[in-house]
Amino acid sequence: MELRHLRYFVAVVEEQSFTKAAEKLFIAQPPLSRQIQNLEQELGAQLFERGSRPLRTTPIGRFFYQQALKLLSNAEEIKLITQRAGMTERTIQIGYGSSLMCGLLPRIVYLFRQQHPHLNVKLVELNGMDQIQALKEGRVDACFGRVRVSDQAVKRVMLREERLVLAVHSSHAFANCKQPISLMQLKDEQIFTYPSQSGLGYAAQIKSLFLEFGLEPKRFHVLDGLQQSLGMVAAGEGICIVPESVKMMQFRHVNYLALADSAAQSPIYLMVRNDDEGQYTRPLFDCVYQVYDLEAIEYDRRVF
Repeated sequence: MELRHLRYFVAVVEEQSFTKAAEKLFIAQPPLSRQIQNLEQELGAQLFERGSRPLRTTPIGRFFYQQALKLLSNAEEIKLITQRAGMTERTIQIGYGSSLMCGLLPRIVYLFRQQHPHLNVKLVELNGMDQIQALKEGRVDACFGRVRVSDQAVKRVMLREERLVLAVHSSHAFANCKQPISLMQLKDEQIFTYPSQSGLGYAAQIKSLFLEFGLEPKRFHVLDGLQQSLGMVAAGEGICIVPESVKMMQFRHVNYLALADSAAQSPIYLMVRNDDEGQYTRPLFDCVYQVYDLEAIEYDRRVF
């Protein structure tokens, strides 16, 4: 009997369903059912009442549940004590795209710090393909970004899609428009985007968004970063398409407007190396969804 078998059993008891427990544990239902059957065979006792809805434990199952809780609690306590006693502080480096600091990333990282106080968490700003390269070279342990490109050396999970909005100067003809603006209306505008690097970064995503609709922006300028792009908007030089969370950056004379096109979205990914052992991958992943739950953000929960 292993601790994971106890965790499986406790999850089934608490969820009163093999299906719900499998979802909670991020495993398929058939393997979970087999693990519980094997556990019953090893104990020589039936732990659940067959055919009960919702699922109920037998008297011996209830006794085993209480003992399993104690064992799991003791195991976790021993683990924490051992970590604190013999610990040399470990640093985990997390890369991020600049626009993500305007959204929920700070709260996710703060929660991760609280749950892992023995870790030294260092944030590293990286954009586009630099994130992929930094992961492959081991300069960072995980990355939050918007890069769509796939790489065999990197595991990538899309957390959610974020709506894009239009940033315009308060004197712009669109500034007081009550209706969402279409991409067709923007094709002749001077568009600023970022960052100034080749590859499949955010700037390339914005340009491809126009191309998907058969539109070719006539004046498309790529600058070094988000703040510089919004600064150009504030100076009345042109417009900028940014993720919705960027609205928290209140530049004077910059208005944020809705875009009409449903495809005007930018993905947010969490990426780690394929050879990563995953010691902090799952906890970091869980922190993301704890924050999403608090914010009532819809998402398709996935695992690495």
